[in-house]
Amino acid sequence: MNDITTRRALLLVNPKARRGQESIAPVVERLEAGGLRVSVETFEALPEIARDIVRLRHRADLVIVCGGDGSVSSAAVAAMESGLPMGIIPMGTANDLARTLEIPLDLRKAADVIVQGGRRLIDVGTVNGHAFFNVASIGLSTDLAQGLDPALKKRFGRFGYALAAMKVLTKARHFEARITEKGVATEVETYQIAVGNGRHYGGGNVVEETAEIDDGHLDLYSLEMTNLWKMALLLRSFRSGTHGAWSEVRTARCVEFDIETKRPMPVNTDGEIVTSTPAHFKVHPKAISVFAPAAARMQPRTKVLGDAVSG
Repeated sequence: MNDITTRRALLLVNPKARRGQESIAPVVERLEAGGLRVSVETFEALPEIARDIVRLRHRADLVIVCGGDGSVSSAAVAAMESGLPMGIIPMGTANDLARTLEIPLDLRKAADVIVQGGRRLIDVGTVNGHAFFNVASIGLSTDLAQGLDPALKKRFGRFGYALAAMKVLTKARHFEARITEKGVATEVETYQIAVGNGRHYGGGNVVEETAEIDDGHLDLYSLEMTNLWKMALLLRSFRSGTHGAWSEVRTARCVEFDIETKRPMPVNTDGEIVTSTPAHFKVHPKAISVFAPAAARMQPRTKVLGDAVSG
């Protein structure tokens, strides 16, 4: 018998997620077979997630979010404040947080991870008070999020992203920004500034090759090439997180960043537009407890041991 047996689970379901129309009955059955008492709440808009957690927190011992990365991030602040551990049933398009935590994309297997009860304390990033787990960005990815047809996204998934990305690239322009880190300001001309909290984003890209979601800092990169079509050469580096080796890509690592632009620009957090510049980014170390497989929980410790042996 594990430590979550007979505990009460608040299961929040986003029917508008890419896999939101799939039956959650098998998930509920798996959870209840594992000893959980499950209460199901559906939500139509992301702000409802936090309100549901605040409203029902006294009736639950853990919260489970069925949806994509935007849904999970929308639950973060309320889950942090309530102290409830969080489970993830990945039903979105990219599911980058699930990828980072090695949570299976099979819904039943994801439910098994919660039943097994293992947890990992992870960092939460915020920008102007809005939470994100994966990445927050200004520029290209924001244009992509604004121009992506929800029907296209739901029907074609990552291929829909690729179609929208090609359209965005044909119209992309530089913008001027000021990046402030530890009190030092740097003026840049860039196509995109991204600030990562986790490891994966954008359907499997890597924020920075050594990034972990519990390393206590944020990783920033800025795309400052003169020819945007050089992005084609950079794509492989983004998949491995080694894009910082290119001279056209500025990188930085810190616990807080401030970004200002000449005119207000929207900020995209985990696929959702939530605020605009000027933007203050901050990391909250080990701020939330998330159910995760044993392999993911051991990964950082194994890495540290490997570094010690090689040193």
